[in-house]
Amino acid sequence: MTELRSLLGRGPGPRQAFLPSLNPDSLAETLVAFANGEGGTVVLGVDSDGRFGDRLVGEEAEGALQAALALCRPPMRTAWQHEETQGGPVILLRVDRSSELHILSDGRALVRRGGENRPLSPSELETLVGNRSMGEFETEEVPGAARTDLDEDVIDEYLEKRQQRSPHGTLLPKDRLLQQIGAISAGGTPTVSGMLLFGREPQLFLPHSRAVFVKFDDSPAAIRTGERARLAEADSAEVSVLLGGEGSSFGYGRREEITGPLARIVERGWRIIWEEMGKKAVVKGLQREDQTEYPPFAVREALVNAVCHRDYRLRGSSIEVHMRPDSLEIVSPGGLPAYITIDNIVEEHYSRNPRLVNGLYQWGYIEELGLGVDRMIEDMVAAGHPPPLFDAKSHRFTVTLQNRKDLDKIIPEWEQHMNERQLKAMQYVQANGSISNRDYRQLCTHVGAETLRLDLVDLVNKRLLLKIGDKRGTRYILR
Repeated sequence: MTELRSLLGRGPGPRQAFLPSLNPDSLAETLVAFANGEGGTVVLGVDSDGRFGDRLVGEEAEGALQAALALCRPPMRTAWQHEETQGGPVILLRVDRSSELHILSDGRALVRRGGENRPLSPSELETLVGNRSMGEFETEEVPGAARTDLDEDVIDEYLEKRQQRSPHGTLLPKDRLLQQIGAISAGGTPTVSGMLLFGREPQLFLPHSRAVFVKFDDSPAAIRTGERARLAEADSAEVSVLLGGEGSSFGYGRREEITGPLARIVERGWRIIWEEMGKKAVVKGLQREDQTEYPPFAVREALVNAVCHRDYRLRGSSIEVHMRPDSLEIVSPGGLPAYITIDNIVEEHYSRNPRLVNGLYQWGYIEELGLGVDRMIEDMVAAGHPPPLFDAKSHRFTVTLQNRKDLDKIIPEWEQHMNERQLKAMQYVQANGSISNRDYRQLCTHVGAETLRLDLVDLVNKRLLLKIGDKRGTRYILR
């Protein structure tokens, strides 16, 4: 029931869909869209507002699923579970991202975009087919590597995090699980994804998988023009010559090479950036709070995206982090994958390296797949900064966070990370002193009662509202 509540709280999105009726055609479209995208969960028997639809009977539900799979070319693997609720049984149907391209029996190829299933144009379809082969690179064996080149401590840490995230998941022997996730081959040889996630010294086999951090002493005009362009195009070795040579006019305050498996690169990269970011202490009430140059989530998201989405087939370039007084720039080798563009980067999601993404997700570095870029933008704007700048070239992708805080544009903390319904509720409380469940239903007439109840619970958990009274007399006031 906890998982269903979580899905209802998020509503339809890139990785969740709601089908209250057992319609094989609609189900087949959603299965194909998820398999061609990032995978996801279909909730059968209830809509996104918590209203129940068809009463699900085991045989009928299984018959609808088989009919839907018969419309998919080729069929995809699915897993489902029943959840008993007060309104009746609900089925959670899980679909994994597929390494194959899936189409419907009528020839349409769909992909999940936002909360909808949308057809791919011929050019998008061609690009997607080309990108499908990239996932196979992750499972290629690493020449010269052996099982002993994987770090048992790192593997055990991953397994512990994975178990915490999915406590009811099936427990498999260690090597069996590593083979299942594509980290080792059937013969026990580490794959590219296995070496990147669990290697003792991945850079011995994949030297380009490091990251390079450079903090500039200042920002000379020369760097802002010609030198900046040269730095963007140069590989990491050339950058060190351009910036760090004896007597160079382009000195830097700190340069670090960050190595190890990907989880360690994320941890060490974040720690270095945190050390170098400007901070100031602000006292709120009786608590001391550190405020940083950039919102921590925005920085971590840009760093994690660079680590898990870069093109590891490009062996001449490493991830680069450039810190200047007025900006933080993170450069990731490889252009945008598949049908992702600068224009649709917020709404769309596609992973070049699905096994690496899943690995970092299990580790806890990715909280919710597909929702990071929009929050990165929200956090930057809420802190008074301009939105991040995205620059996509065929061989690299750059995210630039600008250190240009406008105090007049800072959004109050209580307005951040809320949906529009919750903002309405907070504004109502400010104007009227309190709000009841009935008041909230009158504000949002087209939303189910359970969804609204969960909204209020979330505001209480965030310590923005205080619940008083009981049952019909329950009201919520500002804390």
